[in-house]
Amino acid sequence: MGSDATSRPDPDPESIARRIAERRTQLGLTLEQLARDAGMSPHYLEVLTGAGPAFDQGAFLRLAAVLGLTHRELLEGRTDRPPGQSGPPSRPALLRLTEAECWDRVGVRGVGRLAIPAEPTPLVFPVNYAVDAGTLVYRTDPNGAGALPTGAPLSFQVDRIDDHLSTGWSVLITGTAEPITEEEEQQRLRRELGVEPWAGGHRVLWIRIRPDTVSGRRITSLPTLGD
Repeated sequence: MGSDATSRPDPDPESIARRIAERRTQLGLTLEQLARDAGMSPHYLEVLTGAGPAFDQGAFLRLAAVLGLTHRELLEGRTDRPPGQSGPPSRPALLRLTEAECWDRVGVRGVGRLAIPAEPTPLVFPVNYAVDAGTLVYRTDPNGAGALPTGAPLSFQVDRIDDHLSTGWSVLITGTAEPITEEEEQQRLRRELGVEPWAGGHRVLWIRIRPDTVSGRRITSLPTLGD
């Protein structure tokens, strides 16, 4: 057996059973349907999930196939799942961030979510951004949804979540859009900021977000008495 396999901890049967139950609910399968499709009785399925994968590896492979997961995803969980899978901290507290704290968390560049009015419903999509003298800039396709006209209202959100600690923060910026048309300014932004959209494509239009309001919150855990 290779060193990679031996370095991993044994999967926790309780966590696996929870993943099976959650995925079964997501797919709309009853316990009986899952057992039937995996070629076992409901009673054996209950015994299997309580005993763990070492009890019958072949059965777990069949379960993974029925649930649309790889064997590793079933045993260890999916790596591409959205944040927020853990429970709240032991003593949660929701605190407001000052504007200076908001800008400190936004940093110099990153990925945030742009929200713009649209019909029939508002649009929200991620963009790579950079901070430039108290404003945000991003690049977009001149014919795309992010190619906003001067003065168009928008919101922009940046956040980070720590699933292990069940803490995180969120910054919301509201303001207006301003297309950057001056070639000299575009060259400066390319030279100094180097915003490279992950989505690739013909994203040559620079848009500046001029903030009207900057607000934020963070979720933390209060220390227990005596800490």
